[in-house]
Amino acid sequence: SQMHISMVSLMRFYDWCMVRPLSVEEQKANVQSAVSCNDTKREVTVLNSLFKQADKTFTFDTVFGPKSQQRAIYDHAVAPIVDDVLEGYNCTVFAFGQTGTGKTYTMEGEMMQQVGELPTSAGVMPRAVRHIFDILEAQKADYSMKVTFLELYNEEITDLLASEDQSRFLEDRHKRPTLSLMEDGKGGSVIRGLEEIVVYSPGEIYSLLQHGSTRRRTADTALNMQSSRSHSVFSIYIHVKVTTTGNRELIKCGRLNLVDLAGSESIARSGAKEVRAREAGELNKSLLTLGRVITALVEDSVHVPYRDSKLTRLLRESLGGKAKTCIIATVTPSVHCLEETLVTLDYAYRAKSIRNKPEVNQKVCKSVMLKDLYKKMEKMKQDVKAARENNGIYIPDETFVLEEAEKKIMRDKVEHMELSMEKQSKELEKYRSLYLAEQKHRLNLEGQNKELKVTIETCKREFLDLQEAHSRANMSLKEKDFIISNLLHAENVILERAKVLCGTVETASGDIADLQNKLGRQSKTEVENKGLLFNFRSQLDQSLGLLRNTVVRSICEQRQFLESMTGQMNSYFSAKSESANHLKRRIAKAKDMHTSGVQCMNELVNTLRQRSITDSEQMKLNISSQAIAVDNFLAVMVSEAEQVLTEVLRSTSELKELLAFSAEQQELGLQKSLTSAQAMSKTSIDFFNDISTHASRLMKLMKQSQRGCSSRLAEFEKGFEEAAIREEQAALDKIAGILAGLTARKTTMVSLSIV
Repeated sequence: SQMHISMVSLMRFYDWCMVRPLSVEEQKANVQSAVSCNDTKREVTVLNSLFKQADKTFTFDTVFGPKSQQRAIYDHAVAPIVDDVLEGYNCTVFAFGQTGTGKTYTMEGEMMQQVGELPTSAGVMPRAVRHIFDILEAQKADYSMKVTFLELYNEEITDLLASEDQSRFLEDRHKRPTLSLMEDGKGGSVIRGLEEIVVYSPGEIYSLLQHGSTRRRTADTALNMQSSRSHSVFSIYIHVKVTTTGNRELIKCGRLNLVDLAGSESIARSGAKEVRAREAGELNKSLLTLGRVITALVEDSVHVPYRDSKLTRLLRESLGGKAKTCIIATVTPSVHCLEETLVTLDYAYRAKSIRNKPEVNQKVCKSVMLKDLYKKMEKMKQDVKAARENNGIYIPDETFVLEEAEKKIMRDKVEHMELSMEKQSKELEKYRSLYLAEQKHRLNLEGQNKELKVTIETCKREFLDLQEAHSRANMSLKEKDFIISNLLHAENVILERAKVLCGTVETASGDIADLQNKLGRQSKTEVENKGLLFNFRSQLDQSLGLLRNTVVRSICEQRQFLESMTGQMNSYFSAKSESANHLKRRIAKAKDMHTSGVQCMNELVNTLRQRSITDSEQMKLNISSQAIAVDNFLAVMVSEAEQVLTEVLRSTSELKELLAFSAEQQELGLQKSLTSAQAMSKTSIDFFNDISTHASRLMKLMKQSQRGCSSRLAEFEKGFEEAAIREEQAALDKIAGILAGLTARKTTMVSLSIV
């Protein structure tokens, strides 16, 4: 079992990867594995961590582990290619990788001579042959098939299926006649003289494969006991007859190229010497050209170096051309081949970016193909006739003319190359003189370089001194920056404190303005209270004067009534009733005046309670006492008036009953009434005098309270202004002192720095 990494390109390159286990020799030598596979994630990881580097992971379409079989890689990678060949495409499958990684094993595997079941170790070639014949037999198709098998060794092409009689005169099996590679004018290549063998069964192809494989050049190296020293290309040409509508017969053509590339190798590790070393160099050169072609195709370069190697010329159609291509890249998990493994995986990973443009081969009419076959047969007859009629080796005229033309082209090329060599020799002389001049210039530069080195050493020492001085200056600057930052912080703190003090002063000024507004409102309220008291006093004086006049008038009327009572007894009762009614009205009016007075006093009390702050309580007490006195007075007056009314009514009833006795007692009653009225008048006068006294006392108290409030307010305002001025002056003095100290310290620091 070998380790494989396969990659298929259908329109683009798809990747399949299979990893083999370590060989028996590697296991005996305890060689570490540097490659791990993850079938689920379809990743191959190169363990660079063994050399303390980052691992590198490559992602493929499918990854097969070490236990995978040949059948699996064929079914997934090659079987779709074979199906496309039978559909009329040109397809290529080739193995790519380091020597000793199983390329030949993957492509050929174990051969079989008889038709039967393929062994499990059978490679791509026998499985592809069996697959093709199974499909054609299942379709019962009318077909023809021919094969070719060539070898590319040291940039020389030989035919591995050439008959023995053509080379029996050669003693060395490694010296075979070479074939020429020519362009077909369509972007492809044609190999002149390559033998095409018609086959009819898988067994014939197996025999040809085994015969050609035994003739391939191999050698024993330190990396592989049977290392292929050449590239091989096994091609199968298939022609299938297809019947179209109208019973027209067409031929569908397909070609399958199975390429087994020789492995790249490190000459130091493979132990190759002399001839083997030259072989390895040529192999590596052709594989390097293949890598450059892949890189150019991936990078979409304008020039792709197909013509730098015959290998790339053979594979030109498969690399960016019209064919469908499957690359099977093989690597070894051995840690000793880690570098080659990385190169192979990198080429395989980049190759999937190549874009091919597959085209189906044009179907050929059967008659046209038969005509071509007849021409070839005629040409072969002419060759045989020329060989029979003459001694020695003869060829037809057409072939001779063609070869002469080729020789002329070669002579022209040789002349062109000689001219080119002469031109190059002249350029070589020119470059030699330039080289000598450059050497002389280099010696001068070396002398200057020594002088500059001395100068540089001196500059280095000076630079170190300057660097030390610079470090000291930096330390000093850092200290100064630290001090300045602290000073700036202190300045910021002082400014913040000053802002707070300014805010406090502004708040105090606002409070003073609010207090002044409040005092103004209080003065206005006191003026309004004075006006209310004055109005109340005038109204009360008017009411009391009206009451006094009413009482006096009543007394006068009583006197007139007493004087006229004797003569006017009949009108006495009506006058008495009228007087009583009038008295009732006066009493009701007095009650109303009493009620209004009490209401005014209550309103005055409420107003004074709301607007006065410091003197309201005392004023309320005084007004309440006065209101109580007025209430008492009016109550007494009402009660006395009611008593008078009751006595008048009682006297009237007594007069009605005892007219005679009432006349005698009338005078006594009138005298009592007069006395009561006089007493009532005196009481009213005394009450009004008391009210005036209390009112004047209340006004004095209000004036004194206002003067006290004004003086206290003036003292508070004066003290507050003085305190605010003192605090502001103190804050300004502190700020000035701090700023002066900061300025002095900065000046000192600057002077010290200057010194």
